[in-house]
Amino acid sequence: MAVNLYKRFLLEMLSTLNKGTFLFYLCFHPEDSLKDLKNWLGEDYLYIPQIGENLGDKMKNAFIEAFSMKFKRVLLIGSDIPDLPLEFIDEAFKSLDEKDAVIGPSVDGGYYLIGFKDKTFLSRAFEKIPWSTERVFDETMKVLENQKLTIHTLQPLRDIDTVEDLTIRGSSPTLRSPRRGEG
Repeated sequence: MAVNLYKRFLLEMLSTLNKGTFLFYLCFHPEDSLKDLKNWLGEDYLYIPQIGENLGDKMKNAFIEAFSMKFKRVLLIGSDIPDLPLEFIDEAFKSLDEKDAVIGPSVDGGYYLIGFKDKTFLSRAFEKIPWSTERVFDETMKVLENQKLTIHTLQPLRDIDTVEDLTIRGSSPTLRSPRRGEG
């Protein structure tokens, strides 16, 4: 059931991304799953294997790969937030015109999106972070703020990590904070 649910989340995310005007890659793991992914999703997508020992390494390396391809602004978006509005992605990209970084906090203390410009990418934002805890967002913000980066913060959203998240989501499709603004 979990695999089918994840596949549905990914299809929802792809539906949103396909409506945008930006280029995107699907980062996947394990590395030998590319054939299966292409059989399922097709050859039309661009794929990059996730490289690293932990989530932080994989995210850091995805940014490094994207910037090596000469992209000027890059966002990483989690696949566990299937109803992420396209407007949030557009806002995130636009914010990088003036800000050094952008982050979208999830209500459980993590984040669903993070982005940088090529000149402001900070690999330290993915090191020594207590992944899969309620402190991920706060610890990441400390790293960004300690480096004096200007940060745009998107509205908090609820991601899906547990069965309980699905129950909550069923009664309220998206939980958004009443405040919004700069971090």
